[in-house]
Parts: sequence; C-alpha cells; structure tokens
Amino acid sequence: MKNDIVLDVKHLTKKFSDFIAVDDLSLSIRQGEVLGLLGPNGAGKTTTIQMLLGVMEQTSGSIEYFGKEFPKYRQETLSMINFSSTYISMPWEFTLEEILMLYARLYEVPDKKKRIDKLLKEFEIYDMRKKQFKMLSAGEKTRLFLAKAFLNYPKLILLDEPTASLDPDIAVKIREFLKRERSEYNTSMLFTSHNMAEVEEMCERVIIMKSGKIIDEDTPENLAKKIKGAHVELLIIKDHTKLLDFLDKQKYLYEVDNRTIRVAIDEQNISGFLHSLFTEKIKCDEININKPTLEDYFLQVVNSEKGDTQ
Repeated sequence: MKNDIVLDVKHLTKKFSDFIAVDDLSLSIRQGEVLGLLGPNGAGKTTTIQMLLGVMEQTSGSIEYFGKEFPKYRQETLSMINFSSTYISMPWEFTLEEILMLYARLYEVPDKKKRIDKLLKEFEIYDMRKKQFKMLSAGEKTRLFLAKAFLNYPKLILLDEPTASLDPDIAVKIREFLKRERSEYNTSMLFTSHNMAEVEEMCERVIIMKSGKIIDEDTPENLAKKIKGAHVELLIIKDHTKLLDFLDKQKYLYEVDNRTIRVAIDEQNISGFLHSLFTEKIKCDEININKPTLEDYFLQVVNSEKGDTQ
C-alpha cells in the first residue's frame, strides 16, 4: 500500500443512458484520515458510495482499497471496511441483539457477544437489545446502524449522515466515539453530512461535489476563507445614532435589529473598522465578529450556476 493510501479512486464515472451521475471523480483517503464528501441532493454522493461498496458497477474508472483492485479482491476488501447510513433497513422482526449477532457471524468477529455488548453500551442502546427493529425510533435505528458498522473493527468506514435523527447530546457522544475509534485503531472515514459544523469538527479535508463532479477540495478552514465577507454585530443599549451616522457616512452596508447593528465587511478590514470606531469615540456595549464558515462557502458554491465564488 503506497503512502498509506487506504482508498484510491481514479476517474470514476457512472452513466445512466445519457445522464452522467458521477463524472470523472478521483479521490483518495489516507490511513487515519477523515474525509468529508459534501454536495447538494443530486450531486452524486449516494451513487459514489454505492460504487465504492460494490452495490453498483461503475461505467469506467478504478477503485483500489489498501492497494488492491476492487472488486477483484471484493471479499477481502469488504472484511476490512464497513458502512453506516440512515437510509437502509434491516429484518423487521429481529431484535437489536439478533441483528448484530447475524452481522458478527458474517464478519467472523472474534468474541462476538463481548463486542456486541460493548457497542450497544457505547451507543446507549444496551437496554433495548431485546427490542424488535420495527419498534425502533429513527434515532435508535441510527445508533444501531453505527453499532453494526463498527462490529468488524473496520480500517475504513463510510459514514452517511452518522448523526441524523439524533438528539444533540447523543450526537456529541457519537462524534466523541468516532474520534476515539480513529485514535485507537487509526480508522479512516469517509464522512457525509448536512451538518456543516459537524463536518468542520470531524474532517481534515473536504471534497465538494456538484452535478457529479468535484468542484472544490481543501481543509474546512481554507474553504471558509475563500469567502471574503464577514459580519460585525454591535450592541448599543442607549443611543446608536452616532454609530449609524458613521456607517452611513462611510457607506457601510448594515442591518438594524432593535439595538443590534449588523455590519457587512470584508474579514481583512475588520481590525481597521474597529480602530475607526475607537477613533470616532463610538462606544459599544458588545461586539461580536462572525467570520465565514464552511456552511457559508457551501451555500454560495452550490447556489452558483458555475460554482464560482469570485
């Protein structure tokens, strides 16, 4: 395996008649890396994952896991990877315990019961282990899918919306679990989510897809920095007339919400703006600086016809 690359995809393409769902996609994931795969609905993320799992055959291009061609080494590969998604189903009449034992046997997991009990407790569903799948809530199903996905100590795991339908406190615990698994087992992850704050927290690198193509790739921080605009929120409790006069004179764009004034400004000009307020002796009771985020960049890119952020 060259340079610790656990997944190497080159020129992956999927056509349905005249429609190109995935168009010449190339990506790689290193050992222990968490890579975000983002895009609006219809971008080709699901089709890409289905090809990576061998559920769907690509029209052209290549997929290699651990330096070996897939699907030529399909059985060996699938024993070392796993997948979690909220959009799958399981035998309705089976209990959680029965479902996990079934998959543990398929994966030939050692000490099956010990591993199952550990994961049931990790995802806080141990007390419902005798509960049938059909009786689970959406959030409980999400946690079961995650438990199934980690049964075989995967070297690479594909996580499709891993915290969907979860309460915020449970979602935090799931992210902490994922971080521990990565730290302890050097697990690599391909991570899709509509929660941009979660992607920023979890992913070292992000790929953004649109209309089947990769339109950008970088760290979450660097992608956010591609948007120049920021906002400064100023709270003045008593009288903000002097501030408004200053903003009008300098031709700043702003919004007023009661006593809070939200000023649109390039991030690089924030320090100069604040210095001007000091020079003009404009006193504020509170100042908040809202810099661009990955979500700001994502929305700007996907809403642009050409994906041009300039």
